[in-house]
Amino acid sequence: MTPRLTESAAHSDRVVDAGQRQFVFINDGRLQEMPTVRNLLRFLVPVRSHAPSHETLERFLADEELYALPVVDANDRPLALVDRRKFIEFFSKPYSREIFGRRSIVDLLQHAEYQATAPVIVEDSCSVEDVAQIIITAGMQHMVTGFIVSSAGRYLGVANGHDLLNVITQRKQSELYYLAHYDHLTGIPNRVLLADRLDQACRDSQRKGTLAALLFVDVDRFKQINDSLGHSVGDAVLRVVVERLKKSARRNDTLARLGGDEFVILMEDLEDAADVDRVAQRLLDSMRERIELFGHSLVVTVSVGAALYPVDDTALSPLLAKADAAMYEAKSAGRNRFCRYSKATAMYNPARMSLENDLRRAIESNELVLFFQPQVELASHELRGVEALVRWQHPERGLVSPVHFIPVAEESGLIVPLGNWVLRESLRQLREWNQQGLPPLRMSINISALQFRQGDLPRYLAEQLTAFAVDPQQVELELTESVLMNDVEGVLRTLQEIKSLGVSLAIDDFGTGYSSLSYLRRFPIDRLKIDQSFVRDIEQTPANESIARAIVALADSLSLGIVAEGIEKRSEKAILQHMRCAEGQGYLFAKPLPADDIVAWIGHHLQSQGRPAFPAAAPVPVLSC
Repeated sequence: MTPRLTESAAHSDRVVDAGQRQFVFINDGRLQEMPTVRNLLRFLVPVRSHAPSHETLERFLADEELYALPVVDANDRPLALVDRRKFIEFFSKPYSREIFGRRSIVDLLQHAEYQATAPVIVEDSCSVEDVAQIIITAGMQHMVTGFIVSSAGRYLGVANGHDLLNVITQRKQSELYYLAHYDHLTGIPNRVLLADRLDQACRDSQRKGTLAALLFVDVDRFKQINDSLGHSVGDAVLRVVVERLKKSARRNDTLARLGGDEFVILMEDLEDAADVDRVAQRLLDSMRERIELFGHSLVVTVSVGAALYPVDDTALSPLLAKADAAMYEAKSAGRNRFCRYSKATAMYNPARMSLENDLRRAIESNELVLFFQPQVELASHELRGVEALVRWQHPERGLVSPVHFIPVAEESGLIVPLGNWVLRESLRQLREWNQQGLPPLRMSINISALQFRQGDLPRYLAEQLTAFAVDPQQVELELTESVLMNDVEGVLRTLQEIKSLGVSLAIDDFGTGYSSLSYLRRFPIDRLKIDQSFVRDIEQTPANESIARAIVALADSLSLGIVAEGIEKRSEKAILQHMRCAEGQGYLFAKPLPADDIVAWIGHHLQSQGRPAFPAAAPVPVLSC
């Protein structure tokens, strides 16, 4: 049978299925077999069945990295996998060493008082996907202790459950990579991937002495199409426009969508600036043909502006801004035309508000507001805490979602004063609630990478805790995994300073970054938050369920708290609760609410549980389970 080749949407690698074996073409063209259990294997000297139990105990005490030890018989056939925690706890009981220490390990495992668990034993040819299903069936505790790998029934070694989790998440992380770097409507790169390619293109241009160009493309009067014909027609028009832009651009050019009806074409390795003019003219010409959709015949035009690297600018953000300004010149000149940036081009665009300047003013003028989303215990529905989420009450635009202004804040450095405002306002609100008589709540506050790395976060946090007289045990800072992966020693010092204040620490969006068992064990983390991408449709997506179960088991083994984000359906809650996930948040319980509304929600929530409401609680529910 001919092998089937499929190209990954997120990577250049290609997967080949050939019978029971799978291979992948890696970037340099070599063919590499996809990982099996053998790829996860590590050899541990096994415990012989006749060896006294105290020798196994001594091995555990001598090496804290050992999570489990395999037991084999005289013919190297695996018999058991001894769990470190359970074994040490057993021998910590009075007289256990005296009674059982000299007995053989097999005698101990067969003794009723020990209550041994049957090991998971798999053949080395077993796929990692099959092992994941075996572990789900056998019990997720095996994700922590690991499992034994054999060949023709003889012991080969053990495999780590956490390594298995990493392999399981590879496909999911490829999907997350695609969602983070490609536009979901058109399938072309988004702003994030464009920025990466633009940076690389400028480096290559500098090294080779060539030019690079940005063509900023905007669909003329697109709002009229959306308003008159609806968003479904508008989306279809954008897909047609993208196909025409692709055909007009050169083969090696990058076409990206910035958002809405704005697109950028990145041209690399230019010897002559005239190439930009030729491509721009092709873009304009490609729009002459009418678009026939859903019974409508539409004439769609575009306005195009261009800026050259390094002629017009050598910094990336100003280069994009100048291409944008040139595009606006084309619109001002009557639309359906092309303009290249020049020193005479007006950089101020009256049709576009400067979001960065507005945001700077918003921080100073208290236009920002906090919303709060409850975090509840899944089993009892007890309220455990709230997560503080920032919103922007713009005087002209109304309530602005963080999706629109957080990227601007991060690029401009405004994320630090914005983050400090959120921290300060969260503690002020917590003090106010305590004074109102609300039950003690955990306030979870997101900390950005830049805010964390600036160096004075522990000092600022200590000052604010003192200023608002808030119990540090009510405060939890949420960090992303990416924050923890750079300058490990420096990160560890900062985390220890924060922990010394009595504040707890959580890892947000766990599973989407570079999960590492070593940093979880080393850093003083208190809680993991399962990313909502693993929660969504968990009842219909086996991979999501496998990942969520593994994260819950990992948290349990390390004595960490666990919260699942983005729970919207009762079926999702039921599955998470069944796998012993302790807490959750999401629209099933309540959407993010302003301070007054969350107080009303809490009051109603307490009453629904038959508990007396606090004195200030409003009796009317805002949104309940």
